[in-house]
Amino acid sequence: MDIETDNPDAEAALSRPQRRLLRRIYNGRTVPIEVDGKPFLTFKDASRYLLALAPDEREAAYLQMRAQAK
Repeated sequence: MDIETDNPDAEAALSRPQRRLLRRIYNGRTVPIEVDGKPFLTFKDASRYLLALAPDEREAAYLQMRAQAK
């Protein structure tokens, strides 16, 4: 998945607690989490996708990932 962001500091767009939770969710995952019809198996892919979204869409996608991880 090659989603690029225009903002070089885009990683700052995710809060530290969000990044930490995403890392825990995706650590050693063998079943992908699907958001908007796209499967995500790694933290890197998920964070790239989230950072490419507008803030409101990013929050909704993050909440979907969090809900599916349980």
